[in-house]
Amino acid sequence: MLFQVGGQGSRPTFFEMAAAQQLPASLRAALTYSIGVLALRRPFLHKLLDFEDESFALLMLVLESHTLRTTDASFSESLYGLRRRPANITVKSDDATPAAGSLRRRQKVLSVVFLVVLPYLKSKLHSIFNREREARLQATLWGDENEGYDDGRGGLEQDFSRVSTPTSDAGASVSTRIANRVQRIVGFCYPWLHASTEGLQFAYQLLYLLDATGYYSLALHALGIHVCRATGQELMDTSSRISKMRSRERERLRGPQWLKTLQGALLSCTYTALDYAQTGLIAAVFFFKMMEWWYQSAEERMSAPTVYPPPPPPPPPKVAKEGIPLPQDRTICPLCSQKRVNPSVVTVSGFVFCYACIFKYISQHKRCPITLMPATVDQIRRLFHDV
Repeated sequence: MLFQVGGQGSRPTFFEMAAAQQLPASLRAALTYSIGVLALRRPFLHKLLDFEDESFALLMLVLESHTLRTTDASFSESLYGLRRRPANITVKSDDATPAAGSLRRRQKVLSVVFLVVLPYLKSKLHSIFNREREARLQATLWGDENEGYDDGRGGLEQDFSRVSTPTSDAGASVSTRIANRVQRIVGFCYPWLHASTEGLQFAYQLLYLLDATGYYSLALHALGIHVCRATGQELMDTSSRISKMRSRERERLRGPQWLKTLQGALLSCTYTALDYAQTGLIAAVFFFKMMEWWYQSAEERMSAPTVYPPPPPPPPPKVAKEGIPLPQDRTICPLCSQKRVNPSVVTVSGFVFCYACIFKYISQHKRCPITLMPATVDQIRRLFHDV
């Protein structure tokens, strides 16, 4: 068998690892969208969107640290029942304790770095690269208004400002020059760095799919960690280990009785929030998406234009007694009693005549010849399809 497609064995399938890897990005997109919807009614939530990278990194730092400390797995891996194990572990039969295959403290700290810190830095570098690319595109299309941005030497405007206020503007000029230089370096190096990391990631995933390596990513290989499925006994042992850890933390509380009670209540609230963080986040995202769909559907129904039946046509204008009578044949001009040539309508009444006849009549009498309603030559319209 070339690669695993089922759920047999302790080695996770490629699809389980891919789903666990994509979960943080999907969770971030869903949280950002949900907060954006809520910010329409609560403007103070825009501050979270202004610091989107920092807010999500802080949230993932808390979740990843907690799950690695309690379950030896990342936040997304724990949702799929996966555990991290050292790759060079040798467990003897008489020492097969649950703690024998647990991660060392160094591996947990470095796992947090690879799971939280490096994605945060990559996101910031991506933002700087996008700003640099937009600036270059704008300079290419519209020209660069600030010459110092291109060559870093400053233009006439900067020289003039340095003469007027040498201390403050010189410091601002140096900081701007350094910032522009950093942006140019990032703009040049980031595509190569991004292509290299993505290429290595693809290579490791391909080798993992072909069962040529036990490491799904370069980070796991650098840390010497294998990802395995958790057995039922390991899940039970994890629960008992979490209970023992929390009991020891409660025993280490010091101070008066009221302070211990307060600290215990805070610990209980923290434990409850962390225990239900996984399911709570997923449930909250689905809830916000459902509410957004519900309100959007209601708003679409309310804003949908109401279709009314077409109004009846207005009644035909009355023929004046002193006016010219209408002929029986509708194709005959009432003025010349001949077949209409260049049919034209008088907009005030709607009757059709020859253009030459009606233009001459209205120029002389300033009225419609049939209804005697006041009219001018500007109210004559040419008809291009005469029935």
